[in-house]
Amino acid sequence: MAKAAVAGISVIIVVGVVIGAVIGISRIGQPNDDTGSEGNGSLSPKMKFVNSLCDSTSYKDNCLNSLSPVANNASAEPNDYLRAAIKATTIEVKKALEMSGVIGMATTSSYDRMSIEDCQDLLQFAVDELDASFSMVGNPEMHPVDDRVAELKNWLSAVVSYQETCLDGIENPELKTAMNNGLLNATQLTSNALAIVSEVAKILKALDVHLDGTKTNRRLLNVNGYPTWFSSADRKLLASQDNGRLTPNAVVAKDGSGQFKTIAAALAAYPKKNNGRYVIYVKAGVYEEYITVTKEQVNVFMYGDGPTKTIITGRKNNRQGVPTFQTASFTAIGKGFIAKSIGFQNTAGPEGHQAVALRVQSDMSAFFNCRMDGYQDTLYVQTHRQFYRNCVITGTIDFIFGDSSTVIQNSLIIVRKPMDNQQNTVTAHGRKDKGERTGLVIQNCRIVPEEKLFPQRFKIRSYLGRPWKEYSRTVIMESTIGDLIQPEGWMPWSGDFALDTLFYAEYGNRGPGAATGKRVNWKGFKVITNKREALQFTAGPFLEGDKWLPGTTTPFDLGLTQN
Repeated sequence: MAKAAVAGISVIIVVGVVIGAVIGISRIGQPNDDTGSEGNGSLSPKMKFVNSLCDSTSYKDNCLNSLSPVANNASAEPNDYLRAAIKATTIEVKKALEMSGVIGMATTSSYDRMSIEDCQDLLQFAVDELDASFSMVGNPEMHPVDDRVAELKNWLSAVVSYQETCLDGIENPELKTAMNNGLLNATQLTSNALAIVSEVAKILKALDVHLDGTKTNRRLLNVNGYPTWFSSADRKLLASQDNGRLTPNAVVAKDGSGQFKTIAAALAAYPKKNNGRYVIYVKAGVYEEYITVTKEQVNVFMYGDGPTKTIITGRKNNRQGVPTFQTASFTAIGKGFIAKSIGFQNTAGPEGHQAVALRVQSDMSAFFNCRMDGYQDTLYVQTHRQFYRNCVITGTIDFIFGDSSTVIQNSLIIVRKPMDNQQNTVTAHGRKDKGERTGLVIQNCRIVPEEKLFPQRFKIRSYLGRPWKEYSRTVIMESTIGDLIQPEGWMPWSGDFALDTLFYAEYGNRGPGAATGKRVNWKGFKVITNKREALQFTAGPFLEGDKWLPGTTTPFDLGLTQN
């Protein structure tokens, strides 16, 4: 009991130090009224702390409403402010989720109904990740402060993406306005939560203090290069770099030589209480299936006989009346998904418009020696941390798009011939909020035209990307850029939208399309010349790749590939 009492006192002292550091007050120990005023009528130290946190947000009034009650708690710790911000956000997202159900019941159009159903799924994902964030803030034993900050920003960034994806999928103007209004408080509070995480982390890092007020005692998040959530058996299993040495839990073969004839059947056999990896070997063949690796199906390792031999294909497309979100031939949601030597296709063609081959929202997912073929919107890197190595990605318009933190490394990016009067854009990143830690990095890749485009590559304009959302962030580094890319490099989305707020950068590229002398003069574009600045966009710091990429059996570079 005595030790507990001493610990409690030390926490309160540390909180006092934190508040003092923020507001420059040295009289923390003097009597005051934490509800808002001291004897001279000024704000209490804790309310000044709340004001300081809220000054960093874009929606200060909402921030004050959600955090001010915490200042009334005499024993409040830094994590209590974060928990309050996340709890307030969760309440508003749940309200929006309930409202979407009401809207859905009043909807008669099949397309509108599908888009509202997508909203319900997406907002449920948002609630789940907010609940996980809330739990993490209150569990300092599981995660050191730096790791928790990275995880919180990863999850909260995904919440922003889910909200935006919901709205993007609604075409009916009246429904879109209703849903946008219903999500307004939720989107503002999510933005605030991202800013508050950054601000609290900045304060505590300077003071070497945990989110719960205790002193930092740094521990590694990985064991022998593998994340702590990998079991010892899992680490042993994944130590092999050779698929042939893996003993699959399920073998899929169209000719009946495996346990299952379909990938869907193999996934349906995923054990409810699975520990470690669930390994699926998919033999050569063309699998015309629409596959979803669900949220519950974590740590799935799926490998084939090669990206041109084991192919998963579909042809759903937006022109058929299917929302883009639902057009994917293959969707990976469950955490820790790994794919090797598999091809993913959408064969709708350019006339199908938005037609996704692969959609990924799986956190800490990796793809090695895979191929993604389509035209518009081929690869939807929707949310979370993703890594691609030695892959082939083909398409025309915005064919690598989404709001994830993604690094594509040592891969071949092939620009295809679009329909008449169309232009090609390799990327369209969807970072909506400046607090998100998301971005798209293309490193040590080759960007080239397909054979059909080659003769017309100067007539048909091709660009590295365009800004889908206001804070779009894309970095092309150490890559070979073909002469098909226009000298200006990047294309506007619409007028001046996002040109001042986006972040587009190039570093150390080569090839005839890499010259930067005639690049766009947007405020948000820059040519990186400093090696240290470029390093922040490599797989180590940008994806926290040192903590999980060793467990994927995928080759990777954590830093720059060139000296």
